[in-house]
Amino acid sequence: MLYRIRPSVIALSLLVACSPVLAAKPAAKSAAKGAAKAAAAPVAPASTDFELAHNLGPAGEEQLQAVVDRFNKETGGNLKLTRLEKGEKPAGLNLVRRYDMSELLTNAKAFVPLYQVMAKANQPLQAGDLSADLKAGVVDAKGRLVALPLIYSTPVLFYNKNALRKAKLDPEQPPKTWFEMQGMLDKLQDAGYTCPYTSSWPVWVHVDNVSAVSGLPAVSDKGALTFNGLPQVKHIAMMSTWTKANYFKLFGRRNEASARFQEGECAMITTDSREHIDFREAKGVELGVAPLPYHDDVYGGRQNTLADGASLWVGAGKSVAEYKQAAKFVSFLLSPEMQVELVRVYGGLPMTSAARAAARSKILQDGDKTLEIAYASMNGRGASRVPHVADTDAVRIITNEELEAVWSDKKPAKAALDTAVSRGNAVLNAKPALKKAQPF
Repeated sequence: MLYRIRPSVIALSLLVACSPVLAAKPAAKSAAKGAAKAAAAPVAPASTDFELAHNLGPAGEEQLQAVVDRFNKETGGNLKLTRLEKGEKPAGLNLVRRYDMSELLTNAKAFVPLYQVMAKANQPLQAGDLSADLKAGVVDAKGRLVALPLIYSTPVLFYNKNALRKAKLDPEQPPKTWFEMQGMLDKLQDAGYTCPYTSSWPVWVHVDNVSAVSGLPAVSDKGALTFNGLPQVKHIAMMSTWTKANYFKLFGRRNEASARFQEGECAMITTDSREHIDFREAKGVELGVAPLPYHDDVYGGRQNTLADGASLWVGAGKSVAEYKQAAKFVSFLLSPEMQVELVRVYGGLPMTSAARAAARSKILQDGDKTLEIAYASMNGRGASRVPHVADTDAVRIITNEELEAVWSDKKPAKAALDTAVSRGNAVLNAKPALKKAQPF
């Protein structure tokens, strides 16, 4: 701790020490004692600089800056934004997106569990307050929160009601199954749509979540890839036939397809539920939303989708004052008011029951049912401690390569998924830390 001594105290101490006359007087002795006490007592420092690292794009950074500015203004904090760079030591707070987690979170010593930070700062934090759906990858074996799931979402089906009307389909009756959807895509094509259906995040949607909805997780409890079963093969093969028939068009490995839907080029899209924020404002698009379709020939019927997204992690090696500010920022984010604001800005799912109730009353009054459908799709799914396929860079790249080989008619579905699983498991076995969703 740094100590500050006022110049006047220093001057008085020097005067007493150098003057035999003044030193002999009782009053001077008293002054000297006071000076010594002043010199020994620490002075409270100004607000501690504390960094929040991220790798959002320009628009996301601007939105995050507004949140930080509000926090600093309302609490007297001094939180500053910085860029999250690979290979560098984590900042005090780190906003980590789904696709950046694997390599960053393989070192447990680089981070501090959130529940420890909150406890030491005397800030309440109960894992039970968070919806079970939103704890994937952020709880330890004892159910304690090690990070904050800040912007989580789940895949849903968005569709343009105007497009369905043009194809003489009921806009209030979206497809429940992939088979039903195929018939609708045929009619949309006949109505003039060159892109009846597209998808963002193909691995996340068509591997992780199609597997989950079919009741066959893409990753085992021990972290091994297992997405080459019959239901997954049938789904990817179906998508291949859709590609040949021009029902389905792939525009990229991330969210490139979202712009095509927003512009009205594509009639349907499967993507993260949070994108309803952008789609609602699209010209010529009357937004409809439905749960991710399922295969009704899979035993056990439709199961639950998965939640994932950006989460907030606390870096190790910081001061007590910094951790207190980190805890204060987390409490600030968890308030119902801020939760509603985050839903408005980012479209993510409210994290607590109180926030969900507030969002339901304030966000859904315009008839937007995306949040309700998203929660219904997950249906109370508990936290998973294994990573998703889409979370690990190398595995995701491999899987994308094999999916594209199928959809470009270069490989059969079974051979491609077998290869993806084999190649992906080789990567995970070479780096065992990647088999965990988080480092604790």
